[in-house]
Amino acid sequence: MRKFIGPSRRFCGGLSRRSFLQVGTLALGGLSLPQILQAEQRTGSSHKAVIMVYLSGGISHQDTFDLKPDAPDEVRGEFQPIASAVPGLDVCELLPRIAQVTDKCSIIRSVVGQRDEHSSFQNLTGYPMRSVEQDRYPNFGSVVAKVQGPTDPVVPPFVDLFPTMQHRPYNSTGAGYLGSAYRQVRADGEDVASMSLRYIERPQFESRQALLQRIDDVRRFADQNRLLEDVDESYRSAFEVLTSSKLVDAMDVERADPKLRERYGKGSSNHLGDGAPMWNDQLLIARQLVEAGVRVVTVAYGFWDTHGNNFGHLKHHLPTFDTGISALVQDLFDRGLDRDVTVVVWGEFGRTPKINKDAGRDHWAPVQSVLMAGGGMPVGQVIGSTDKTAAYADSRPIDYRDVLATVYHNLGIDPHTFVRDINDRPVTVMPESARPIRELTA
Repeated sequence: MRKFIGPSRRFCGGLSRRSFLQVGTLALGGLSLPQILQAEQRTGSSHKAVIMVYLSGGISHQDTFDLKPDAPDEVRGEFQPIASAVPGLDVCELLPRIAQVTDKCSIIRSVVGQRDEHSSFQNLTGYPMRSVEQDRYPNFGSVVAKVQGPTDPVVPPFVDLFPTMQHRPYNSTGAGYLGSAYRQVRADGEDVASMSLRYIERPQFESRQALLQRIDDVRRFADQNRLLEDVDESYRSAFEVLTSSKLVDAMDVERADPKLRERYGKGSSNHLGDGAPMWNDQLLIARQLVEAGVRVVTVAYGFWDTHGNNFGHLKHHLPTFDTGISALVQDLFDRGLDRDVTVVVWGEFGRTPKINKDAGRDHWAPVQSVLMAGGGMPVGQVIGSTDKTAAYADSRPIDYRDVLATVYHNLGIDPHTFVRDINDRPVTVMPESARPIRELTA
């Protein structure tokens, strides 16, 4: 857990300048003072970013983005397809707002290669859960943090909005072999709270200010006064950086335009099943975070493990999903962020073609649908198709690792580049077989 300026350590007026230099190690990733100042100079520049929305439990692809109205009754389901903004692309009738923004998205109907396991690991790392546990493959956000670092000294490169879910494998993975320096900042805990000035007591705050004023005895040398004033200003600037609550402000939805927040829909912070809540405020927060300089934001969204009452569950929850995801896509385009911010919406697998005796659909790893938007990608297209029951990829099968390879590509990272692990050994980010999706990188 990272604490930028922890409340437990006191800085008294007698500390040396060396003590102040140590404050730099409390910044994200152990940045030194020169790195802090260098990063500060980069603040405000545009950057590539990704918002990954993980649909815990695995949403039914044939009841959302790949309906089969001509299939037998035991496959077809209750919902009707509706036309979208893209000719020939139909979606579920419960997704009318997403239908209106499909010209700003691409729908991949033929994602394959995932295993039947209830976890976020494959989506976040590109590897199955057992491989992650044995070989300590890192979360892709940690890889981005390692390769690209922060865009801003007071904003971490990777923020995880996953709550702590009852089913533990749904929860976000860590930095693995990269080491704890590249772990995400978690919103579900003290990581973010420790960044806010409101958690620093007044005496401690004043003592830090006093520390800056004690660049001491060399002031006696008049011929060095001007130089020292420059150094003084640099330290004062660094202090302001280290005590910023910019990230906390970016997570405050109360600052957003009320009409925009209404467009997103608030949803609820209550967990569904043993998965995530459908809390649309988090989708708005994700957009605010990338705008503030975060490179990677991960959101766990909803609970879609519909072994029973699949259609009743979807009737109740798809309208909230429709409101939030469509608002996120539209908001990025309205703000001109669509060239730089990639959105990925997917779960760990799809659902069975055949409806079971409990009016549910069970796990189905052979294929699923994925929504992608932004990132400067070509949009308004459908990639791949499934057979007549949505059971298997019929054309253009796309391995799930290719989705992550596309994300890396959009961020400006070669998915086959090498990174140094915590023991300084070179490790390739993704296997050679993982390739950016050509239709999205043209």
